[in-house]
Amino acid sequence: MAGVRERAGRLLAVVWLAMFGCVAPAVAQDLSGLARLDPAASSVTEDDGGVSVRLGLSQPVPWRVRILDQPPRVLLDFREVDWTGLDQLVFPKGAIVDHRAGRFRPGWSRLVIELAGPMEVAQAAMVTDGPVTVDLRLVPTDAATFERRAALPEPPEWDLPDAVPLAAPTASAPGDAVIVVLDPGHGGLDPGAEREGTSEADLMLTFARELKDVLVRDGTFQVVMTREEDVFVPLEARISAAREARASVFLSLHADALAEGEAVGATIYTLSDEASDAASVALAERHDRDDLLAGIDLSAQDDVVAGVLMDMARTETSPRVARLSQAFEAAFRAASVTMHREPQQRAGFSVLKSPDIPSALIELGFLSSAADFKRLTDPNWRAGMAGAIVAGLKAWHAEDAALRAARDP
Repeated sequence: MAGVRERAGRLLAVVWLAMFGCVAPAVAQDLSGLARLDPAASSVTEDDGGVSVRLGLSQPVPWRVRILDQPPRVLLDFREVDWTGLDQLVFPKGAIVDHRAGRFRPGWSRLVIELAGPMEVAQAAMVTDGPVTVDLRLVPTDAATFERRAALPEPPEWDLPDAVPLAAPTASAPGDAVIVVLDPGHGGLDPGAEREGTSEADLMLTFARELKDVLVRDGTFQVVMTREEDVFVPLEARISAAREARASVFLSLHADALAEGEAVGATIYTLSDEASDAASVALAERHDRDDLLAGIDLSAQDDVVAGVLMDMARTETSPRVARLSQAFEAAFRAASVTMHREPQQRAGFSVLKSPDIPSALIELGFLSSAADFKRLTDPNWRAGMAGAIVAGLKAWHAEDAALRAARDP
C-alpha cells in the first residue's frame, strides 16, 4: 500500500504538468475547443479493490484531479467538458455516495464524486493515442492518510484562472444611487431544483436579467450581478462580489424545492441563527451542501464570511434588514403576488452573512409546487414580480434615507 500511496502522490503532482509538457504533446495542438463526454465510451465500476472511472472525451483538454475531505470527495477539473449524457452512466452506490458535474467557472468544468469513505488516487491518466479517455483508479486508504492527502495545498501551476471580474459602478455614479447586487442562485455544476426540464439556476438567471433591466430603466438603481451566465459561483465569492461593488443592498434569488412542509408562494428570508421552521433549516443546509459538493471548503472562508454568525442586533444593519423584508412584503401584497402564509422567514443562509450590507434571499416560489412552477415560467408573471421587487426597494430606500437624514442632520 505504501508504494501505491507514493505513486498516487506523484500522479497528483504531475497530472497538470503532463497536460502541458511533453508527456501528451497531442493536447497542445488544440486546447481551446470544448470537449464532449462520450457516454458510450465511459464507465464507472466498483470491485473489491476499489473504483475505476473511465471518461470518454471527444478530444484532449487540460485537466487535473485532487481529493478533499468533509465530506470525502474526488474533484476532476477540465478545460472544458460538456457533460451532456453523464446521466446515462450508472455510478455504483457503494463506495460512491453522490456525484455532479457542470461548469465551475468560465472556461472550466468539474466532476465531483462524493465518497462513502477515505480513498486515494492510485492511477490517473489521459490516453490520447486513439479514442481519448481519462482513466482514474480509486483505492481504499486509512483516514489519517486521506486527511493528510486532502490537506495538501494545490501546487501554484494548478491555480485556475480567476473568475471574470464584476463591473463595479463607476466613480461618477450619483452619490444617491442605490447599488443593487443581484445574485441568481446556483449555476454551472449546481443546477439547483429542477422540474420538467427547467432548472432553478437557469430560471433565476433569466429572472435576474429581467429584473436588472427594470431596475436600470427606473433610474434610481445601479445593478451588479454575481453571475451573468450559467457558471458556478461559490457562496463566499457572491458575498465578496457585493463588497467589491460597494453594494447598498444584496438580493439572492431562488426557486427551490421542498419535499416536506409547506412550500408555496414567495418568501423573504433574512439572516438568523434561529431558523423560522424546519423547512428553513433544510433550505439553508442545502445551499451550503451545494458548495461542499462543488469542492468548496466553507470552513476556510475569511472572518467576514465564516467567522460565526454575526450578532446583527449589535449593528445598524439588523433593523435595516427588517425594514427591507417588510417593504418587500408590502409591495408583494400590493401587486397581488402569491406569498407563503408566513412570507417573512429567517434562516442561517451563508450567502446573507455580510454584516454591513442589508441582505435578503427571495424565494420567488418553489419548483416543487405545480402552481408556483406555472407562475415562475410565465414571462408576464415574472414581469409583475420584478415590478413588485422594484417597488419594495424604492419604498425601503426612501424610508432608509429619511431615517438616516433624521439621525444625521
